[in-house]
Amino acid sequence: MSTAVTQTWYMTQRQLMVFARQPAYAIITLVQPVIWLFLFGSLFRKVVELGGFGTGSYLDYLVPGVVVMSALSSNMWAGMGTLEEIQRGTLDRFLTTPVSRAALMNGNVVNNGLVTAAQSVIIVLLGLLGGADYPGGIGGIAVLVVASVLLGTVFGALSNALGMMVRERESIIGINTFLLLPLTFLSSAFMAPSQMPSWMRHVADFNPLNWAMVAGRSAMSEQPDWGVVLGRGGALLALAVAAVWLSIRTFRSYQRSV
Repeated sequence: MSTAVTQTWYMTQRQLMVFARQPAYAIITLVQPVIWLFLFGSLFRKVVELGGFGTGSYLDYLVPGVVVMSALSSNMWAGMGTLEEIQRGTLDRFLTTPVSRAALMNGNVVNNGLVTAAQSVIIVLLGLLGGADYPGGIGGIAVLVVASVLLGTVFGALSNALGMMVRERESIIGINTFLLLPLTFLSSAFMAPSQMPSWMRHVADFNPLNWAMVAGRSAMSEQPDWGVVLGRGGALLALAVAAVWLSIRTFRSYQRSV
């Protein structure tokens, strides 16, 4: 077990080194969150007057949504990196070594989790600079970051599995594009649930993206509902474990095909 954990960390370091060599990419990934926070947030700042947002500031409401959306959008493309390693033959060369097969997949997932956590903290700080208030304090922010990492793990692992199954960039791009907007807008990212159509609220109840937002917003509120936080967080954790397991199983299927 300890060997697998050590090997996973080595594979994670390899991924982090690649990320560190591309500082421009790290900056580019923050452009969209900044647009959501300050342009979209300013444009719709008076929407809180409709009621149901639990805060008098739309920015307060929007920050957790942007954190979670960013985790989703960045991790959905993890499969592209896996596909690139397959096409370069890097993954096949690793198969000739004694490294744990789980470590080969989980290194990518852990790397994405660390990047997602850092990205989430930066977005929270940007919101703070913009005037957002977090009554839940550091504990609430920590819950939001953990929820975003769990969500990113779910979609990062699923994206890795998808990359090994389809092995085509166009298919990954098409599937991600198809899923991204429905997952985002069928959630409470921009609008309070009480202001959403009834059918949309019911769909959002089954949306993992919304689970992360609800858990994060509740933990960051003045009076957190820890039952809601633990319930949504537990569901995300279970889904993350299942997604990682599926990713490893898919990798073993890929291994038998080469």
